[in-house]
Amino acid sequence: MAVNLVPLFLVSLAAVGYETALTRYFAVAKWSEYGYWVISIVMVGFALSGVVLALWRDGFARRAPVLMAALPAVLVLTAAAGYHFTTTNPFNPLQLQNPATWQPQIWNIAGYYAALLPFFFLAGLFISLNFVRNAQHIGRVYAFDLTGAGAGAASVLAAMYAVHAFGLVPLLLVPLALAAVFTGGPHRSKAVLAAVLALGLAEAVLLLDNEAAYNDFKAIYAPLHTPDAKIVAEVSSPRGDYALLDDFTERVDTDISNNAGMLGVEGPPRSYGLYRDGNRIAALPKGQPIKPSYAAAALDALPYELIPHARVMLAGASGGFRTAEALRLGASQVRVLEPEPELLRIMRDGLGPVLPIDAAPGVRIRGAGPLAGTGGGVYDVVDLSADFLDAADTNATAFTREALVSYLHILAPGGIVSIPVSIRDFPVYALRVLSTVRAALVSAGIGDPAAHVIVYRSAWNVRILVSRDGWSPARIAVARKFCDDRSFDMSWYPGLDVVKARTNIYNDLPAVSFDKGEVESEGPDDAIADEAQAVLSGHPSPSKDQFNLAPITLDQPFFYAVLRLDRIGTIMKRLEILPQAEVGALVNLAVLAQAVVIAALVLLVPLAAPGRIRAPRAGVLRSVVYFPALALGFLFIEIYLIEKASFWLGDRTDGFALVLTGMLVFSGLGSLLSERFGARPRHGMALVAAVVLAWCVAALLFLEPLILGTLDWPIWARGSLLLILIAPVSVALGLPFPLGLSTAGTGGFLPWAWGLNGAFSVVATPLANLIAREAGFSRVLLCAAILYGIALVTFPAMRKITVWHDIPAPSPAAE
Repeated sequence: MAVNLVPLFLVSLAAVGYETALTRYFAVAKWSEYGYWVISIVMVGFALSGVVLALWRDGFARRAPVLMAALPAVLVLTAAAGYHFTTTNPFNPLQLQNPATWQPQIWNIAGYYAALLPFFFLAGLFISLNFVRNAQHIGRVYAFDLTGAGAGAASVLAAMYAVHAFGLVPLLLVPLALAAVFTGGPHRSKAVLAAVLALGLAEAVLLLDNEAAYNDFKAIYAPLHTPDAKIVAEVSSPRGDYALLDDFTERVDTDISNNAGMLGVEGPPRSYGLYRDGNRIAALPKGQPIKPSYAAAALDALPYELIPHARVMLAGASGGFRTAEALRLGASQVRVLEPEPELLRIMRDGLGPVLPIDAAPGVRIRGAGPLAGTGGGVYDVVDLSADFLDAADTNATAFTREALVSYLHILAPGGIVSIPVSIRDFPVYALRVLSTVRAALVSAGIGDPAAHVIVYRSAWNVRILVSRDGWSPARIAVARKFCDDRSFDMSWYPGLDVVKARTNIYNDLPAVSFDKGEVESEGPDDAIADEAQAVLSGHPSPSKDQFNLAPITLDQPFFYAVLRLDRIGTIMKRLEILPQAEVGALVNLAVLAQAVVIAALVLLVPLAAPGRIRAPRAGVLRSVVYFPALALGFLFIEIYLIEKASFWLGDRTDGFALVLTGMLVFSGLGSLLSERFGARPRHGMALVAAVVLAWCVAALLFLEPLILGTLDWPIWARGSLLLILIAPVSVALGLPFPLGLSTAGTGGFLPWAWGLNGAFSVVATPLANLIAREAGFSRVLLCAAILYGIALVTFPAMRKITVWHDIPAPSPAAE
C-alpha cells in the first residue's frame, strides 16, 4: 500500500525551523552562546519520545490513527505557548555570573526547558510513530524525515531576509497545521478543524502579544533608551538583524590619546551606530565626505608615521572611517577588505540616511577576508582595524598563525603588520596574540621573534607591530616619541628595560592573579610588559600557568578561549569577572554534563524493562554502541564541515545553511538507497565505513589547501564546490541508521533505537565543541572516522523478532 509521509515531512520541516528560529531569538534577545540550550532541549525531547514509545509501544500503536490526526493541532499550540513563555522568561546571564544572584537564574533556565520541551517531545513522538507504523519502509521514512529537516533549515533561513528574528515562529506554525490537511483516515476532517482553530488562536497570541525584545544587558539597550534615540533603518537577513541607531551617544569608536587637545586634534565625530543582533559592529558617518581630523592622535596611527605614503592592505573599513583615517595619515594606496556583507553593501549603496561612501583615488574596496586578499600585491602596512574581530564570526581567522604568515609574505622590505587587541576585559588576550605572533614568525623562518615585535598600548587597547626585517634603533626612537607625545605606553620593543620602564607608565595596568583574585604588583605596573619577552621567546610565564596561551590556528580558530577548562574550580570562583565571550565554553560544559545524564538514562531503558524492548541480549548490547556511534559520528562530521565552510564562504550563516541543508538532503537520498541493501545490510554498512574513512582522510590531507587556494573564487563557485565535496559523504551517512533499524524488528526496540540516536545527538554538539576547542577540528573529524569504524564492528545484525504479536498499522481501508 502507498505510504503517506507528507505529514512527517511537514512536521520535520517545522521542528527544525522552530529550532533555528529559537536559536536566532537567543542570539538577538540574549547572547548566542545560550543557543546551545535550544539544541539540548530539541534532542532531549526527541530522546524522551523514543523512550516513552519504546516502553508503551503497544498502546501507542493501537491509538496511532487518532494520535497522528490530533498531534498537528497540539503541536501548533505547544509551539506557540513555548515561544510565548520563552519570550517572557526574565533570564539574565549577567546575574547568572553573580554569586549573589545566580540561584533565581537556575529556575529561569528550568523555565526554558519547561516551556519548550513539550513541543519537541510531541514532535519526536510524531516522528517516532511514523517509524513504528512503517517499519517495513524505514529507509523511506528516514528520507522524508531528513529532507523535511533540510527544507525546514532552508525555509527559515530564506524567511530571515524578510522577517525579523522575533517574527519567525508564527510562520512556522503554518506547516504544522498543514500536516493535518494531509493526514488520511476517518479523523481527517476533525484534525483539519482542530488545526485551523489552534492556528488561529496561536497566531493571535503571538502576533498581538509578542513579548520578544532586547534585554537590558545588550549593547543596544542603553543608547536606544536615551532621549530622542530612534532606529532610522533596519535590515533583516540570516546573518543577523541590523538596526541603524541615531542617538546622542554614538561616536566613532577609536582609541584617542588623552593629549589630543595638546596636539591640536579634535575628538571623534558623532555618527550613527550600526547594531547586529543588538551588538554594535560599526559607526557609520553622518554626511560625506568623512573628516577624520582625529586620526593623528589615534593609537593605530604609528605605522603610518613610521612609513609615510604607505601602500596599505586594510582589513575592515569600520564603516568607511578607517579608510578615511588611512588616507588622512598619508597612505598612497589603500586596498580595503570588508568581509561583512551588510557593511560592504552600506558603504556602496547607503542605508537610510547614511550615504554611499565617496570614491577616493587610490582606494579599492573588496568583499573578502584578509586571507583571500594576500595574493597579487605587495604592501608597506597590513592593518587590521580595531573593530574587525567582532564585526563577523569568521573574522577570528584573520588572527591565526596561518594568516599572520601570509601577511608577512606580502610585506615590502621594511613593511609592518599592525594587529589590534582589546584589553578591556583581560590583558591576557594580548599575551595570547603575542604567542600567535611568535608561532607565525617561527613558521616564516625567523629565529628571534622578540627582535621583530613592538607592543604599545593605551589603557584599553594594545597594538602589536610585526616587522619581517626587525626594528632599527631609529624606528624604535620614532615609536617611543609617538607614544610619549600621546601618553601611550611601550610594553615591548627590542632592548626594553622592563624595570626602568615602570618608572614612566602613563596607563597603569597592574598584574592580577586569576588564581587569587588579587593585584600582585606594587605601584605602577604594565602586566603585558612583565611577560612579553618571555612569551615571545617561548619561555614560561605566570599567565601560561593560569591561562591558555596556545597560538590561534585555523584548526583552533578560537580567539576568546583563554580559560583553561582543567581549572574549572578556579574559573567558577572568578565567574563574575569573566568576559561574556568566554562564558560560551562554560555553557557548553553544562549542556554536555546534562546530555551525558540524559544519554545514560536512555541507555538504561533495556535494563529497566527488557520485556518491553523485546530484542535479543546480543542485539541490545551491539545497539547501545552502534546507534550512539552513528549520532556522534554524523554530528562530528557536520560540525567539522560547518566550521570549514564558514571560513571558506567567509560567513558563518552561509556555511551553516549550505552544510546543514546539503547534508540533510543528500543523507535523505542515501536513506532511500538503503532499501537496496535489504538482504545484505552488513555489506551496506561496510561500504559506508569505507566511504567515510576515505573521505575523512582526504579531508584531513587536502581540504585546507583547497580552501586556501580558492578563497578568491566567486562565492557561487566556492559554494558549488562545497556541495560537491559534501555529497558523497552525506549520501553514505544516510545509510547506517535505516540499515540498523531494518534489523531491529518491529517491537519496542525500534523507537528505543531512535531515542538512543536522539540522546547521543544531545551529547555530540557540546562534545565536538569541547574537542575542537581543546584539540582542534581535525581531531573532531578523526573521532568521526573512528566512530564509524566502531559502528561497523557493532552493527546489530539480529534476526527479525517473531515471538510476539506485532500490532500492524491500520490499512487505509480499515481507517
